[in-house]
Amino acid sequence: MSQPSLRQFKALCFDCYGTLIDWEEGIWQGIQPLLTKAGASWTKNEALVAFNSVEKDIQVQRPATLYSHLLALVYEALAERLEVQIDPSESVAFGQSIRSWQPFPDTIQALERLSKHYCLVVLSNVDRESFDSTKAILEHGFKFNRILTAQDIGTYKPDIANFQYMLKTVKNDFGIGPDQVLVTANSLFHDHKPANALGLSSAWIVRHDSGMTAADATYTYQFTTLGEMAEAVDREREINP
Repeated sequence: MSQPSLRQFKALCFDCYGTLIDWEEGIWQGIQPLLTKAGASWTKNEALVAFNSVEKDIQVQRPATLYSHLLALVYEALAERLEVQIDPSESVAFGQSIRSWQPFPDTIQALERLSKHYCLVVLSNVDRESFDSTKAILEHGFKFNRILTAQDIGTYKPDIANFQYMLKTVKNDFGIGPDQVLVTANSLFHDHKPANALGLSSAWIVRHDSGMTAADATYTYQFTTLGEMAEAVDREREINP
């Protein structure tokens, strides 16, 4: 079966950290003081897999916790796993480090190009205050149409409630239906699997693989970068203006 036209969609629902922002590098750099103190020889992948396993558990156990606080809890849990004593200020600093995480090289230009054709919606496992800093980093030449955070919704992805909240928002605010929404994300676990459950089309942006997989998740499109997706959109519109 051929892929549906990218022109059929009116809204792109973005994951942010891992898709737009280089989440892995942010985590890896932020965790260095802990690894140094512990004398741990974890590789980057080992550190990220350990981080993901702890983060998933805490998100389920404490869905109302602000993400910056959740990051601090993950840091504390990893310190306990490494049998290292830390000062509370260290975990707080890690939680706040999200505000300085940087985008992938292609992100900003791709978002600017895509904003000419789509409503841009962020659906992110983050708190509003943390995302304000990310928003200032990303919004150059375009504006996000809606920003929906875990703090707004009260649960973390992959909870279906987050995607239902997004669908209700784009329908009420823009008159855009589910068949016109394209979930655009890196994480098969957090985004594509729940998109599958709701029958939504999705585009897999293949950034990294650090435990974000889901064996039974599927996707409609696959792109190596968001820039590649923007090129595909422009190319399709040039062929069929």
